[in-house]
Amino acid sequence: MESKYIFILLTDTGTLFTKSIKKYTKAPYNHASISFDRELTELYSFGRKHPNNPINGGFVREDIFHGTYSKYPHTTCVIYQLEVTDRDIEKMKRVLNVFKRSRKKFLYNILGVFGVSMNEPVEFSNSYFCSQFVAEILQRSGIKLWEKLPALITPEDFRKHPNSTWSMKESCSITSRSNKKGQNKIPSDSFERDRSFRTHPQFEEG
Repeated sequence: MESKYIFILLTDTGTLFTKSIKKYTKAPYNHASISFDRELTELYSFGRKHPNNPINGGFVREDIFHGTYSKYPHTTCVIYQLEVTDRDIEKMKRVLNVFKRSRKKFLYNILGVFGVSMNEPVEFSNSYFCSQFVAEILQRSGIKLWEKLPALITPEDFRKHPNSTWSMKESCSITSRSNKKGQNKIPSDSFERDRSFRTHPQFEEG
């Protein structure tokens, strides 16, 4: 039977917000997103709804070539894969559809971010931060990777998870290679060229 995977993208955009979090966490990546395909064509998380507005946050479908990532083209990232079943994927997509259908009502859980720093979960029915959302999708689908609430899960928890089926797939940087005036889109092949494939279960930045 062919193996099935979901993909977790951890990123560091270098924004003022992520720099502030990084001072506390000391972690290389402070944003998490989930995808069901290795090309990351469907990538979901909680973050900025508009690249130029850090205040307006909520449930978002992200694009590695446009939106916030195009505003911060030197974003560094790492991709992890988790082996799952077809049934797992079906359940995760069902949970995800709840967020997609009611996307406008969901807010970014900024209080939850501060709660993590105090090891106190701050939960609201319509509010999540990025790694809380990804962990929530997994847990609601019957995939429990940690003995703690999604509201306490950080991107670093994904990076350091010991699960044997959880393996680092690629390290990468999203870098704009366009120097043409007026052209601010990231070339469609830049992400592919920047990929560096490894199979070690845990990746440490050099």
